[in-house]
Amino acid sequence: MGEPTGFMKYERELPTRRPVPVRLRDWKEVYEPFPDSHLERQAARCMDCGIPFCHVGCPLGNLIPEWNDLVYRENWSDALDRLHATNNFPEFTGRLCPAPCETACVLGINEDPVTIKQVEVAIVEHGFTAGSAQGDEIAPVVPSVVTGKKIAVVGSGPAGLAAAQQLTRAGHAVTVFERADRIGGLLRYGIPEFKMEKRILDRRLAQMAAEGTEFRVNANVGESVAVADLQSDFDAIVLAGGATAARDLPIPGRELRGVYQAMEFLPPANKVQAGDLAEHPFSAAGKHVVIIGGGDTGADCLGTSHRHGAATIHQFEIMPRPPDARPDANPWPTWPMIYRIASAHEEGGERVFAVNTECFLGDEDGNVRALRAHEVEQTFTDGRMSFEKVQGSDFELPCDLALLSMGFVGPQRNGMLEQLGVDFSERGNVARTEQWHTNVDDVFVCGDMGRGQSLIVWAIAEGRSCAAAVDRALMGETDLPSPITPDAAPMGVR
Repeated sequence: MGEPTGFMKYERELPTRRPVPVRLRDWKEVYEPFPDSHLERQAARCMDCGIPFCHVGCPLGNLIPEWNDLVYRENWSDALDRLHATNNFPEFTGRLCPAPCETACVLGINEDPVTIKQVEVAIVEHGFTAGSAQGDEIAPVVPSVVTGKKIAVVGSGPAGLAAAQQLTRAGHAVTVFERADRIGGLLRYGIPEFKMEKRILDRRLAQMAAEGTEFRVNANVGESVAVADLQSDFDAIVLAGGATAARDLPIPGRELRGVYQAMEFLPPANKVQAGDLAEHPFSAAGKHVVIIGGGDTGADCLGTSHRHGAATIHQFEIMPRPPDARPDANPWPTWPMIYRIASAHEEGGERVFAVNTECFLGDEDGNVRALRAHEVEQTFTDGRMSFEKVQGSDFELPCDLALLSMGFVGPQRNGMLEQLGVDFSERGNVARTEQWHTNVDDVFVCGDMGRGQSLIVWAIAEGRSCAAAVDRALMGETDLPSPITPDAAPMGVR
């Protein structure tokens, strides 16, 4: 414990966001630099609890009190070692994870919790900073043995990358197959630049390539790459293709031009920033945008639309507005369902809660021009939630770009999964055993493809655990860590 009274002396502090008018002129990350002296004080707020519930909140089991203490003592090198001991990609989670570790922080019972996420990202950025004392800390970890085993990882999101890095470091020959034109999955094409610049992803991929992981892009298994070839050429296959089947909105007018899924809208924006496209094929510039769905992906569409220069933006959510403080139904240390303001919300637009879209209205050329909606009231009958229309609340809203951001229902079944013949769970995900096996010999599954839509920190934990299972299956034993089981779940009220 760095400073026994640190939690009493120092208030919680986070980096400031760049002024809205400034950051809307570019696609760079929104936060200003955070001085080390401020960060060390934040680390001093950690109480080094006898039972650190932050460990329970994080499925990776990050050693949070340990690296907080090391940061307070300015021992950045050892802090980086402790951080990487449980997390392959802290620069991703430190930017993108909603930090369930912080909502489980013991200090958070009656004070603001420790800024765990900010300490995490600062540690890894110290390690990546060229020219500093730690500039060579994040070097390739080349395996000391070669097993002769070949493993195919299908999908290059956080779960696939974590599994690939762990298995490569264990001495296996790992090839990652990605159907897109660049490696990274949702990290590459689902996360906007203003949340994580792609240079952050590219530098980690360079480390992995130097360690021996092979990457193949434009490799759509089940189409351009035959499933039978993977089964004959590799000793094991890890399925990590994510939950890419988006929830649709089957209402009148869905077929109109101008109604798109969020994951049709976000990737081209990133391709423009990468220089792969000259312009977005259906930019929000000058348009009346309505985003249907109030989650993180909806906020990503919001921030992207702001930077395009949309005329107006409304973000619809069918659920009622969450409370500002932790409700009784979400007691500490569970994840609280509270009202949150992302950087994109700070930038503008109108959030509309408790509303349901009835239909899209089109013009004579088949383009969406408006939508019709009404307010709803959330009700419960025998514990089952439903939404009742509020009579007399109908309204029409101009809309020439509608973005559907209502989550994902599971993995894409046609193609690879159908050809492999894997079984599916009741929830529509790829079924698996306690050892991450599917029903098909030598085929394993991890990440959202097996769990369903979840958080990045769960994807990395699944990738690490699945890698340990694959290593054990091939070698008879493993030294790789396995932080979670396939049926592990976030903390909740039972």
